[in-house]
Order: sequence, then structure tokens, then C-alpha cells
Amino acid sequence: MSNKKYLIVGGSSGMGLQTAKELVARGDEVVVWSRHRSEELASLDCTHEEIDVTADLASLDVPEGLSGVAYFPGSINLAPFERIKLASFQADLEVNLLGAVRVLQKTIPAMARDGGGSVVLVSTVAAATGMAYHASVSAAKAGVEGLARALAAEYAGKNVRVNVIAPSLTDTPMAERLLSSEEKRERSAERHPIRRVGTTGDIASAALYLLGPDSGWMTGQVLHIDGGLSVVR
Repeated sequence: MSNKKYLIVGGSSGMGLQTAKELVARGDEVVVWSRHRSEELASLDCTHEEIDVTADLASLDVPEGLSGVAYFPGSINLAPFERIKLASFQADLEVNLLGAVRVLQKTIPAMARDGGGSVVLVSTVAAATGMAYHASVSAAKAGVEGLARALAAEYAGKNVRVNVIAPSLTDTPMAERLLSSEEKRERSAERHPIRRVGTTGDIASAALYLLGPDSGWMTGQVLHIDGGLSVVR
């Protein structure tokens, strides 16, 4: 039992919810910020605050004594480049990148004052691997990776580590339409050297590693949890 306190942003479903569950199961104190409280989240022994990461968070109180923050809000907006409206690019930037900026401008200084901590952000395999129809989300997530490296450099001396998980397609509610039939699921699995799509458990395990002391000499890194898609042919 580690008995630390963690903030999970976007913890009402999918990867964030699974990470919150695993932290609670091992005895940690968990605070979840999300736009709504799902039934699964409501049944979890944690504190929940209704937060919209695209809104102004300046007046928001940060939980005291945080050991880490994991930011999971994201989007999947796949379309031919010529058909993606500028508003869609802006919306993806708001959720994926600027939402993370808002949260981290509140939480990183607090962790630095308290002696340090760990930040985990989420990118996508498509940020580093060119994929058709991914222009909007790739641009936003590439910004997340750049942000992580800059913050890792800026706060290393204050014992705040910043790392990124870059998944491939993962079985979450957000990806439901991409995995809505057995045929789609099989095709998606076949695109990965390890012949399956990711699970929320795959991502949560990586998040727990990056949040905890076992990754204490690791910062500014992008951890590809993608079934080998980015590097194996």
C-alpha cells in the first residue's frame, strides 16, 4: 500500500477510470476531475469534482499533497484533411493540449512546492507515425509531447517528472465507433504486430508505472504502448 494522493483528470470512463480504480485498489487516495460522474466512478472510493478542462480553471482549488497528476481527456476526430473544419482543429487543441496546460499550470507549481511529483500525459501513436485522416488529433497530440519535454526540462530541478503515454487504438468508450463490429475489431487487431487492440488495463499499468517511484529516473519520455505499431514491421 503506497497511500499517496493522485489527481486523475478525465477519470469517469476508459483509461482514466481504470487508472483511478487501480490506484484506489492499492490503497492510494484519488481525486477525479471530470465533466460528469459515471455510475462506475460513483461506486469508487474517491473524491470527484465536476470540472470542464476547456473552461477557465484559475479559481479552482488544487488538492493538497499531490504525488502525481494524470491527464486523460482526449478526442478521436478522424477525417480527410480537406474536410476537417478549422473549428475541429481548435476543439481538438482545446481538449488535448490547452486543457492539459490549464490543469498543469494549477497543479505543477503546487507539486513543486510540496517536494515534487509525477505528471502523466496521453498522446497517440499517430503523433510520431504518419497516419492518414489523423491530421487534427496528430497535431494536437504532437503539441502534448512537445509540452511534456519542455516541462520536464523546466521542472526537473524541482523534482517534478513529466512523461507521456502514446497508445494505439484502445478499447474505450471514445473508440466505440471504430470497434463497433467484430469485423472492425478484427481488422484493427490485424494492423498491430501484437494481434489485438489495446485495453484500458494496458494503459493504466503504464500510467501507474510513470506515476510511481519505479520510474523515478525517467522524465521527458514518450512511452509507446501500441502493440508494436510504431516500430515493428
